[in-house]
Amino acid sequence: MYEWILPSLSEVLAESQSTMAECSPAKADRQWRVSLAATEHLLIDTLATESPAATQGLVLAAPAPLFSQPELTQNLQTVTFTAKPFNPLALMPFQMPTTVTVAEELSFHEAVLPLLPADPLVAEQFCLVFTDKFRLVLVLAECKNGNKIFSFSFDPQVVQQTWRAIGARVMLTNPDFCAELDALIQQYSPVAPDYRIVMQFSQLLLQELPEPEANKDWETGTSLPNHVSTSRQFTQQGETLHATGSSVPNRQSPIPDVELLQAFAHEVRTPLTTIRTMTRLLLKRRDLPAGVSDRLKIIDHECTEQIDRMELLFKAAELETCASTRAANTHLTPMSLNQVLQQSIPRWQQAAHRRNLTLDVVVPQQLPTVVSNPMMLDRVLTGLMENFTRSLPAGSHIQVRVIPAGDQLKLQLTPQLQCQHTDTTDTSVTPPIRKALGQLLMFQPETGTISLNLTATKQLFQAIGGKLIVRQRPQYGEVLTIFLPLEVSHKQKLEVKK
Repeated sequence: MYEWILPSLSEVLAESQSTMAECSPAKADRQWRVSLAATEHLLIDTLATESPAATQGLVLAAPAPLFSQPELTQNLQTVTFTAKPFNPLALMPFQMPTTVTVAEELSFHEAVLPLLPADPLVAEQFCLVFTDKFRLVLVLAECKNGNKIFSFSFDPQVVQQTWRAIGARVMLTNPDFCAELDALIQQYSPVAPDYRIVMQFSQLLLQELPEPEANKDWETGTSLPNHVSTSRQFTQQGETLHATGSSVPNRQSPIPDVELLQAFAHEVRTPLTTIRTMTRLLLKRRDLPAGVSDRLKIIDHECTEQIDRMELLFKAAELETCASTRAANTHLTPMSLNQVLQQSIPRWQQAAHRRNLTLDVVVPQQLPTVVSNPMMLDRVLTGLMENFTRSLPAGSHIQVRVIPAGDQLKLQLTPQLQCQHTDTTDTSVTPPIRKALGQLLMFQPETGTISLNLTATKQLFQAIGGKLIVRQRPQYGEVLTIFLPLEVSHKQKLEVKK
């Protein structure tokens, strides 16, 4: 018998035998994160094959929005369930009709609906995906003994039962919205997914899973051999890592700090995504005062910037723990660098302006097609520029040059530092002090900045098909050079065959 009037989603999936074994919270959380990453990749791949439309699917999630990729946020309708719903009217400096609901404000694109505090669903994290090609449910629930259990299912009938359990809650809190939401869900027919979609999901899971050897001690909670000496070794060698470019030693040893960073990035990204969703909810109102609208746009920008930063930290930790992800090169494809630069350069200039720096970008009129990851390239470049500008003194100038270099495209960042002395013949630039924080992070005491170390940053560029070189120039400081491979044209391919 259920403890509450309505079943929780974990109970629904348990009855359908779609539940995995009960395990430790750390292991279940990892299963949840890995499955979400696989779902995100699956959605991006499947939606990319469909013709552009206003919406291509629906996602029900709790307790916060789960996907932040523009390819998904622009093409998927989302409904978020939470026990503490955000009241957009509370920020309004004027009175609004109290009958207006959050769902009506969002017009189904980004709705936030409440759950009753006594509902056991409050203690569960879930994700329901509805598309024309498949339906999927993911659930993470906590057991009475403190362990957790993760469940997922592609069975359209199981997904339909989970929707009925959620729909009953919507009927209690938003009866008018329930009928419209149910009609929307019925647009995505409950057909069994093609076996190739399930197979692709399984392959993505294998790519996202970390190596068992790297997480054994972290999952079981046993003591780590030579943990203290290993940490000291990381700290000592990490202080010279950025200057020498040497790799982190002893990569076979357990790495709990990497797992901690991965979990931290996920936990920070989740509330920021929620705040950004609520901010964009408010920005859709046409009767906002100009001052309120401007401040909301600043909030949206800051949230997006930090979400992207957390994405990079999460990806760096993922690459550190998963050799198969490194080998897969994260879906490289020919792409237009010109389009990426048009989107990125204004953000780079804005970041430089905030720190009282100037930025000059020199780009050829015609840029060749490069081979990289369209989703990650912009974030990796912007993250690199963000860290680069943080390390420069106010008044400095940055020159960015994009130059063809054989079968590669070279993107070089050269600083011109603001010096007190006009005679620069004997002036040498001292590199900023950086201290290691574990295997992936560096801390800059002068600015309080925490960033990825050189090894982790180089791994990110390798994952997107590129290469990063950092050189220390006496009169310039650090000069960063990025190489991206060019697409091999059809003519070049024929020449190679001959």
